[in-house]
Amino acid sequence: MIRENWAWRSRVVKVVLAAALAGLSASAAADQFGIQVTGAVADHHVRKLDLGFVWDPNITWWEIGGWHFTVLGEAHAAWWHTDEGNVHNNIGEFGVGPVLRFVKSSGWVRPFVEAGVGVRLLTSPTISTSYTLSTAFQFADMVGVGAQFGSHQQYQAGYRFQHVSNAGIKEPNPGINFSQLYLQYNF
Repeated sequence: MIRENWAWRSRVVKVVLAAALAGLSASAAADQFGIQVTGAVADHHVRKLDLGFVWDPNITWWEIGGWHFTVLGEAHAAWWHTDEGNVHNNIGEFGVGPVLRFVKSSGWVRPFVEAGVGVRLLTSPTISTSYTLSTAFQFADMVGVGAQFGSHQQYQAGYRFQHVSNAGIKEPNPGINFSQLYLQYNF
């Protein structure tokens, strides 16, 4: 009796696991992932190279005249370099954040506008003896424009204005503003 009960439970667990895996793979098939490469410049001679990983869960809503809203998730790893950095010439940046996008719903080229706010962690908040962001923990907000294109919308290019600051957690809080150009490939 105990062996029959155990065998029955084992079959139920296997069926539940198989159904869960099938559901996950079906939902992942609807999702789209991308890799983003960004070049940016800021004041204080700071240049940034950013590698982003983008997740598009294919959530759309509020269709308005052939345009709709969507939300994406992004994770970033970046390298800052400055010639002015008499303390740190190179700084690392790591972070995540959501992006809200208003995009054209159809066509080979689909323009969009976007905005987002995320969190960032810097390897050092000090850029030079005269310029510091005070904390390694930062917020990064951005607005941008761009376009998706290609037969499967697999390419993307855009411009973003990004402001990085600690939101007044600690003074001084000068923040830093980046002008960014990015290219993205979606799988």
